[in-house]
Amino acid sequence: MALKLYNTLTRQKEIFKPIKKNTVSFYYCGPTVYWTQHIGVMRGSFCADSVNRILRYLGYQIKFVRNYTDVGHLTSDQDQGEDKMSKGARREGLKPQQIAEKYIKIFEQDTKDLNILEPTAKPKATEHIQEIIKMVQALLDKGYAYLADSAVYFDVSKAKNYTQLSGQKIEDKLKGAGKAEVSDSQKKHSADFALWFFKAGKHRNALQSWPSPFKSPLVKNGQGFPGWHIECSVMANKYLGKTIDIHMGGIEHIPVHHTNEIAQSESANGVKFVNYWLHNEHLLFDNKKMSKSTGTTYSLNEIKEKGFAPLAFRYLLLQAHYRSKQNFTWPLMESAQKGFNNLVNQIKELGNKLGKINKEYKNKFIEKITDDFNLPQGLVVMQELLKSDLSAPDKLTTLLDFDKVLGLNLDKIRKEKTIIPQEIEKLVEKREQARQDKDWPKADQIRKQVEEKGHQIEDTDKGPKVSPKY
Repeated sequence: MALKLYNTLTRQKEIFKPIKKNTVSFYYCGPTVYWTQHIGVMRGSFCADSVNRILRYLGYQIKFVRNYTDVGHLTSDQDQGEDKMSKGARREGLKPQQIAEKYIKIFEQDTKDLNILEPTAKPKATEHIQEIIKMVQALLDKGYAYLADSAVYFDVSKAKNYTQLSGQKIEDKLKGAGKAEVSDSQKKHSADFALWFFKAGKHRNALQSWPSPFKSPLVKNGQGFPGWHIECSVMANKYLGKTIDIHMGGIEHIPVHHTNEIAQSESANGVKFVNYWLHNEHLLFDNKKMSKSTGTTYSLNEIKEKGFAPLAFRYLLLQAHYRSKQNFTWPLMESAQKGFNNLVNQIKELGNKLGKINKEYKNKFIEKITDDFNLPQGLVVMQELLKSDLSAPDKLTTLLDFDKVLGLNLDKIRKEKTIIPQEIEKLVEKREQARQDKDWPKADQIRKQVEEKGHQIEDTDKGPKVSPKY
């Protein structure tokens, strides 16, 4: 079955045709590592992992690159504010490199907990300064960039089809052009973006900088640091080539970051940058945007601290299409945990004996996931399979095949007698007594204690059923 995907560039579903047969070059905009990544960011990484898994499942060889931004990303995506790495370093009294190492380690633990596959390469921006300088120089030489006192800027008026990805009007982007704009901001147009910031003016206290051949009257040796957008262009070019198959990132990157990547890459290299652009939507909290100011940017560790399994969070994420907004609340997380536990118990009931992959259900599954990576519909096929009259060995083998895409580690589940700790059994007995006494607050309190200790209680007609949380 042909893989169809929604291309943001053309705003329509297209049949995927890779540059090289059976090989896919795939770039994903990774995190800026100045802080613990919240679960909204982790959803983006999950979406990229899903695309990666599905492509592999369909038989493609994947070159998948997910970068780390460890310099140059200002607190605004549009060249305003302080470098985030410098800000993080000052916040914690560490060097930017130490901040990067600290939060890369946390991020990689989170990706491991969520069973996200390792990319082919995980480049850091700071490891590619010379390649960045080379591309900036090429843009200057070709007349697409210009020198100003505070930065080297890209001239968006020179770019071909600059707003093709965003669909914005170029007139709106260029609004404000003129002498006043030049004298105020050193830009020819308000939409021009920095390729290289000089360590001067508002960036004179930047904690990371390198010498460059670019000249500014404000600094010696062109001392400065790269802009955020140029970094991804350089790393994609180095590891995947001048033209790549798929580039993915959050929907918020469309109007600025990805638009600028296209402009500078195609201007420097003279060829199309990306054939298929994919964008994942946001994860919301209680149907509102996650925000640090409102305290709704939860981390995966906070989910674990509340007694939920990371794979239960992955199970929750599987239930929404990558191009749809997804809502997160703690009751929804509880429901996802129960659903995941139920799936684990169903797998255990199938035993350990393997059979054959059922072609009918496999074809149904492939039909869904090849329609723009529709994992929610893939889950529906999984549930249909579980309810079918197939033999247990065939069900198990087919489910394990599906799990190459779902990533729930179903192959690690075994049917075995579960030993419940004596401490948990005593709590369950106390809860039953509280229920008999109709002391519902006490019963709820004990249930919470049991959950905090890594177990769950399911009330059945035959009494309470206790099992570990997975």
